[in-house]
Amino acid sequence: MDIIQIVSLGLVATILIVLLQEQKSSVAFLLLLFTVIIIFLSVLDQVKYIFTLLSYMAEQAQVEPVYFKTILKIIGIAYIVEFGAQLIRDAGLNALASKVELAGKLFILMLAIPIVTAVIETIINFIPGA
Repeated sequence: MDIIQIVSLGLVATILIVLLQEQKSSVAFLLLLFTVIIIFLSVLDQVKYIFTLLSYMAEQAQVEPVYFKTILKIIGIAYIVEFGAQLIRDAGLNALASKVELAGKLFILMLAIPIVTAVIETIINFIPGA
């Protein structure tokens, strides 16, 4: 599915959702959810290609695999949390969306600890007499 089809699907779904929202809000939300899932599934091939390309570039740059995998996980968590939080906001649950974002930030922080530790250790090694 190319970008024109994805945008067209989004526009048609938006029109239908706006029309349905007043009479059948639950059906409108299900249509929104269904549309989001279709769009998400249609871009998975591109995401896979991007990850393959990034893996190749990291291999060529001789980046430690553990750091590269951690960075990819952090990026993945950020996108998934943003995706979920926006969907929750669309349902009108802003407080819950904020909590999902907070949980995502905590997971990212947990994953980043080894990278931050390595950076601090490298800095300490450059300081004379330390």
